[in-house]
Amino acid sequence: MTEHSPEELVAEVRRWWSTGIIDVRPGEIALRGYPIQELIGDASLVETIWLMLRGELPTRAEAALLEAAMVASVDHGPQAPSIAIGRMAVTCGSPINAAMASAINVLDDVHGGAGQQCMELYLEIDGERDRSGGLDTAVGLVLQRRREAGLNYVPGFGHRLHPLDPRTPRLLALVDSGAAAGVVDGRFAAIGRAVEVALSTGKAARVPMNIDGATAVVYCELGLRPELGRGVFVLARSIGILAHAAEQLAQGGRIKGPTPKSVRYTYTGPARRPVPRDRDARRSPL
Repeated sequence: MTEHSPEELVAEVRRWWSTGIIDVRPGEIALRGYPIQELIGDASLVETIWLMLRGELPTRAEAALLEAAMVASVDHGPQAPSIAIGRMAVTCGSPINAAMASAINVLDDVHGGAGQQCMELYLEIDGERDRSGGLDTAVGLVLQRRREAGLNYVPGFGHRLHPLDPRTPRLLALVDSGAAAGVVDGRFAAIGRAVEVALSTGKAARVPMNIDGATAVVYCELGLRPELGRGVFVLARSIGILAHAAEQLAQGGRIKGPTPKSVRYTYTGPARRPVPRDRDARRSPL
């Protein structure tokens, strides 16, 4: 074992964790270099989220666009699996923090990951546009590659409940206003709309952009990385999870499952049958 001087050991310990996010000393706290007491009362929560993730404070217009996307993602009803899990956890005796953690933990690739996946799609199209020189060509090439790879689901488009997601037009209008004011350039709004046109061409009904596609436009326009787009969605949805868990706590209830006791699940196994007495002579199906 290599011998180290006390000074070398202290230096190694100090190097063990390094961060450019926060500097905490006795009587001092600074986020990305800004004293916390100057941020308090001046920077909004959304501006602070931007600061923590991006390293610098946003303009007021950038923060407003980020906030709009987060507001749009706060909740989608108790039928959403994550919300339902949070509520059921409370009825099983879990405290608020455990209920929130249980709900957040299911916001994975299938439920909660479409926004990140749509951002990745938009960025792939954006890169292809730079190579091929045309937006419609780029969209066609990328969607064709997805089909050839067996990926028939396009994240961010279509909705099982809403013929037209009511959140999408409002968010796109805000992006358009931001592009007109020079806050964003509108590049990804154009990509999202081009994907919608491509997916709807030849279909009997339009395949509209949903909330995941719209927030993906916003987050790409603001320069977030795809994984941060998912993280910001989780932050927003955690507000709805908290509200539902608190409501369920106030309503009470004990061990509530997915459906009322009066509504039975569907059983698909064998019909009732006697237990065989000659089990030793029977071959196990396993």
